[in-house]
Amino acid sequence: MAISPEDLLLTERSILRGIWNDNISGSSSPTIEFAKLVVECRFRDVLTSEHTLHLFQPPQNVSEFSFQHVLPQSPTDSVEDELSRLVVGVACLHAFVQANWTGPDLDVKPSELFQMGDPNSTELTEQLLHAKAVQDLAYGGEPAYHLSKAAAFLLISRVLIFAPYRYLQSIPWWRLRVASVHQQVLDSPVVFQEDYRTSLEPLLVNFATDPDLAGRLNVEIGLFELILAQDKVSAECFIKAARSTGLEYELTGALGRRTKFQANDLPQLVLLAESHLEIGSIGSLPQQEQQNEATSGLPSTLALNDDTLLEQTKFTSSHRAGSTSQLQHIDPSSQPPLHPLDQCILLSLCLNVRNTSPSHGLTVEQMNPYVSRVLSHPRNWSIHTMALLLRSRLESSRTRTIERSTLQLQALIDQMPTSDSTITERLLYFHSTPLPSRWEMEKELARRYLNLGVVRSALEIFERLELWEDVVKCYGRLEKPERGIAIVRDLLEGRKEEADVVLSRGKSISSLMRVSRDTTRQAMLWCLLGDLEPASAIEHYEKAWEISNEASGRAMRSLGGCYFARSEYRKAMDCLKKAVKIHPLLSKSWFILGCAAMRVEDWEEAKNAFSRCVVIDEEDGESWNNLASMYLRLGGAREMSETTVQVRDLRLVYHKIVLTGHSCIGGSKRRKIGTSWRTLRS
Repeated sequence: MAISPEDLLLTERSILRGIWNDNISGSSSPTIEFAKLVVECRFRDVLTSEHTLHLFQPPQNVSEFSFQHVLPQSPTDSVEDELSRLVVGVACLHAFVQANWTGPDLDVKPSELFQMGDPNSTELTEQLLHAKAVQDLAYGGEPAYHLSKAAAFLLISRVLIFAPYRYLQSIPWWRLRVASVHQQVLDSPVVFQEDYRTSLEPLLVNFATDPDLAGRLNVEIGLFELILAQDKVSAECFIKAARSTGLEYELTGALGRRTKFQANDLPQLVLLAESHLEIGSIGSLPQQEQQNEATSGLPSTLALNDDTLLEQTKFTSSHRAGSTSQLQHIDPSSQPPLHPLDQCILLSLCLNVRNTSPSHGLTVEQMNPYVSRVLSHPRNWSIHTMALLLRSRLESSRTRTIERSTLQLQALIDQMPTSDSTITERLLYFHSTPLPSRWEMEKELARRYLNLGVVRSALEIFERLELWEDVVKCYGRLEKPERGIAIVRDLLEGRKEEADVVLSRGKSISSLMRVSRDTTRQAMLWCLLGDLEPASAIEHYEKAWEISNEASGRAMRSLGGCYFARSEYRKAMDCLKKAVKIHPLLSKSWFILGCAAMRVEDWEEAKNAFSRCVVIDEEDGESWNNLASMYLRLGGAREMSETTVQVRDLRLVYHKIVLTGHSCIGGSKRRKIGTSWRTLRS
């Protein structure tokens, strides 16, 4: 029986939410039941079912295997075929997320999707699949993390979801989710070729009447822009998400105490927030049962146990906010619970405070109320984990809280493999939170140890994660730089293999892995060796560029910086132009390119470079300053007054300098710009 348009729409929305809608007719199609399995996170049942096997073709020769076997067999698929393909793609994506982000350990392997003949060759197949997946996931000259678990699942998901679709409207959203996870696997974010924002505009219109989906979509777009360092765009998306869900929030002040011996009440920052989404809408359980479920199985919140600081600010004022505030009825010490989606929005807004403010104590004080508001009512595993992680980061710079900060981070890492909460609970709001992967959290813990001077413990973690750049830094701190150089050379010359534990389980395929070795990782190692051996840096960077087939942006950035330091500005410009072509969102590369162009008096090229800097970061006062200088160099104010476009551009630059960059400009230059401005106005 064919799937009705109503059931198809409800099924797509159920898969997006991660909550099954009981109004869907289960007897309409077996594909509907197939979709219900992925919503219930029964990934093994999905990926080993007959619906899945027809999408995959067993290769004739294992050594010639290609992930292109995952592609659909026919471009004229029916609605059922497209829905089956989407379900398998979502199952693979969430299986990869479970293995690397949320836990617990998977009960299915990527090799089980392919019938590869001899069952005794499973280990061989797993190693080959992983090696090829890591190689194919590399993008824009950036390697994928080679120790990520079940990397083949992410690549299969990408192939399936990026295939052509004609009937399903949620595909652009799933492509955004796959791209977001893919970005976090790469060493550094890169710009993908797909235009996600344009393809998502119809969905924003269609979901405008659904506060939950509209809020989720805006949050996820904002988080994706946040990965690409587009802070201003992401902030706009988070505000739109709050408007979609009806979330009301206000950062204000209220009288309270923060220490046990504080005698007088002082104004304290507090975030007042109130949800308008129904709390009972997050699942099918009654509200009281949901509250009990929400507080069970969550990550443990470590107590501060300080002899001076209170566990949390104690507010003594029953109401705060101005008389015109819509939240003046809320008691700061007893605020109502928030909907989980609204908690995701608050955490995202908290991150935006970090990204758009300088790094000092005032920023920490401004971020704390957001985190405290979310922690006050735990409702979801992923959200609570992210809130505790943010609190750990905020407390890492204070002597009285640094111990809890480090122990809390360790506790969050330890609880990931456990089964204290369901997989469905952990994945429910995963895409709406900026939760880092397990290896990123371990790397953060190691760097925390490094900052505390516990270098040996940090070194052990970095070596286990095979993060060689950080390993080299640790040996530098231990005053053994020659050990770091030896490790990099051993890796390049084959005397030391990556993923030794994995290789020990399949020694017979080491030759296959060497054949399919990821060239992007080799290029990274050559760049690292160039950093360690300044005398031979240029040769090493050029080697990295050659090995990567002219795709390593890091090689060109490093080579351009090397030439710039040697005052070879023309060569530096040639290298940096190639670097910004590969990674156009790195403002530092544009800035150095502009500086090199200034040294050779190529004012037009410098103007274009600094223009790109201020487009990427509108608050970059130094780039605004240099941009203004370039306009003045391009003929002077009187000549420019004859060109309307240049007059308008200089007017914009002048205003931006006054608003953002005036503190970094010398008095003589400010007077020169002011004189030019007065000439233009006349």
